[in-house]
Amino acid sequence: MTPPDSGSPAAADNLDAIRGRIRAHTLIDETELTRALAAAADLGPPARARAREAAKAFVASARADASRSGLIDKFLQEYGLSTAEGVTLMRLAEALLRTPDAATADALIEDKIEAGDWRAHVGKSPFPLVNVSTRGLMVAAAWLDDAEPRGAGGKLVAATKSLLDRVGEPVIRASVMQAMRVMGEHFVLGETIEEAGRRGRQYAKAGYGFSYDMLGEAALTADDASKFFDAYAGAIDAIAKTAHADDPVDNPGISVKLSALHPRYEYGKKDRVLNELGGSLRALAERAKNANIGFNVDAEEADRLDLSLDLIESALRDPALAGWDGFGVVVQAYQRRALPVIDWLATLARATGQRMMVRLVKGAYWDAEIKRAQVMGLASYPVFTRKTNTDVSFLACARKLIDNADVFFPQFATHNALTAATVRDMAGPDVRYELQRLHGMGEALHDRLLEQGVKSR
Repeated sequence: MTPPDSGSPAAADNLDAIRGRIRAHTLIDETELTRALAAAADLGPPARARAREAAKAFVASARADASRSGLIDKFLQEYGLSTAEGVTLMRLAEALLRTPDAATADALIEDKIEAGDWRAHVGKSPFPLVNVSTRGLMVAAAWLDDAEPRGAGGKLVAATKSLLDRVGEPVIRASVMQAMRVMGEHFVLGETIEEAGRRGRQYAKAGYGFSYDMLGEAALTADDASKFFDAYAGAIDAIAKTAHADDPVDNPGISVKLSALHPRYEYGKKDRVLNELGGSLRALAERAKNANIGFNVDAEEADRLDLSLDLIESALRDPALAGWDGFGVVVQAYQRRALPVIDWLATLARATGQRMMVRLVKGAYWDAEIKRAQVMGLASYPVFTRKTNTDVSFLACARKLIDNADVFFPQFATHNALTAATVRDMAGPDVRYELQRLHGMGEALHDRLLEQGVKSR
């Protein structure tokens, strides 16, 4: 692209106007917004029918070869994310291994395990490991429950409960922790970037690309931020060794959490953050540019979005990054501001002459966003309160990304067969894009997408 005058008043006014619209959408009425998004996402009956049939074929094919699916997929085939048990497993797998003390871990296990009707799933899965785990969870829930176990299996539960009464919470905690550790390991490609690269070769042979995400918490001190910066820099150098394509979108990439690069990543410290964190971000991005790999700025909590956009604009206007198509941004479809955020990114890309990667995700902090809004006493929420509304938003945002493919390389993160089929129909044969999945999830679906010529990371 030929860069226009990025400093022109018209370009700045347009960006400022869209930022105002983004802020106005923070707590916008959910019902009215969803109606508008549904209209924007509607492909018409023929396209919807094509997507449904394609999704049915994907699901039938995946289920016919279920033995190839990962451990998490095997669990979710039985429980599903629409059940209390499925949600419990995902919450425990995500949170328990990072819980620092025994008392909190015990409270978390008790709170989550008791919410599930594990007995309803006993013996229902075709996979022995899932059935054994289900019985263990059923026994744990029964022991935590003061009620006397009854019905089928009641004698076994009662006997086991009596034993557990004597050994107590440490045994329960250790058992559940081990189960969650096994599940958690299926999300992790490697404990180091070198190990992840080695283990990833088998997937690369199948045609997968990679975007590496370093697991960790936000920086709490300047020392933390310095260590994270060095870790990111080292990972970029390691990834560069396998980056052989001319176009960065065809090379492996890295995702960077801004909250890992500064201990006070908050709006009240805006000037300091823009100077200090902005410098770290630009330094890492320039390193990625020199390595010719993708560099994605990951999404953060809703109250950090405005500050994140300032940092993204500052980076894209840096002359050192000019002419590079590897800079990327993650957009969360569950935020009510998602569509105007994409409008702003497209306008910024045109103003700076940069083509950027945009990864569309549904969002990963829903519980925290809801709780934070409640604690603050807000009139509404910054995220959609119903999953179906988030799904509608995702498709509306997908169409917006595809419509702006002249300045975007659209990336769609999904494990949903209908969503994948709909995006593929939207894009048609002429738009260059890719689908993405988490390691350990959606493997059967994305294997079939690869077989049909769809790029997957």
